[in-house]
Amino acid sequence: MVAVTDPFSLAVPPLFAALSTARRVLIAGAGGGFDIYAGLPLALALRAAGTEVHLASLSFSELELVDRESWISDHVVEVTPASTSPDWYFPEGTLSRWLAANDMPSTVYAFPPLGVQTLRDAYRFLVDRLSLDAIVLVDGGTDILCRGDENGVGTPVEDITSLAAVTALDVPVKLVTCLGFGIDAYHGVNHVQVLENLAALDRDGGYLGALSIPGGSRQAVLYRDAVAHAAKNTPDRPSIVNGQIAAALAGEFGDVRFTRRTSGSQLFVNPLMAMYFTVDLDKLAARCLYLDRIENTVGRRQVITRIEAFRDEVTTRIPKAYPH
Repeated sequence: MVAVTDPFSLAVPPLFAALSTARRVLIAGAGGGFDIYAGLPLALALRAAGTEVHLASLSFSELELVDRESWISDHVVEVTPASTSPDWYFPEGTLSRWLAANDMPSTVYAFPPLGVQTLRDAYRFLVDRLSLDAIVLVDGGTDILCRGDENGVGTPVEDITSLAAVTALDVPVKLVTCLGFGIDAYHGVNHVQVLENLAALDRDGGYLGALSIPGGSRQAVLYRDAVAHAAKNTPDRPSIVNGQIAAALAGEFGDVRFTRRTSGSQLFVNPLMAMYFTVDLDKLAARCLYLDRIENTVGRRQVITRIEAFRDEVTTRIPKAYPH
């Protein structure tokens, strides 16, 4: 018999094994907007197991319009069902109201678009306020897994700012999980290169595997309801990412239509979109080729210009077609 000393095993998904000792977990949307919705199935599963879970989002909303009573620090808004804003695009407020309607803890913390230093301050504030022992960054899609020399890196600004901000925090468990594999092809991501990056992380001990969300599970049912609620309350800009994930969780396949926003493009909804791909956050950050370039930024515009400068200099890897 071979002695097994590794903390992970086939019997327990590594994502949940890594969080097994955590008592207070922050699940945060890394890429802004509706990314936090991709963390809902995980949040619901952890709460059902007795874990205290908090939600946060790097917001694309005009947070300066939110009532001042909701601001709890210079860079953190505590969004509740009572928070008011005239902004029609407010995923954090919509999610908060859906949570309250389903008798769940309904606070969603929101960060304005920031640079690394200021976003790190915002995260540090929540770490202290909530006594966090784990942070999980959630990406709707997989472009956060790009290291920078890929043929296309998707929309990395918010994702990589979040990654850089959290990697320097002194928190026992830090993970990145992605839901919606393949969606970023629309933004030029070559998913063969994403798989290559995951293999490299696996060699470094930083890949925690892939985990399917059962379509008939309570988590999937509630997630689909939350996505439908968000689409109804944001009809002019429903989430294309979460719409595809929700369709995949319902067993849909191929060019599924659920919003006018996808007219003129061909979708490929499939079961891979309903799987969490999870990695160790610090090991992912260590492989990012331009994280040092954005370290001392304080505003979003600085991050954008420095990523653009890096991409102008780097020799990109040649993309490959999936061979099967």
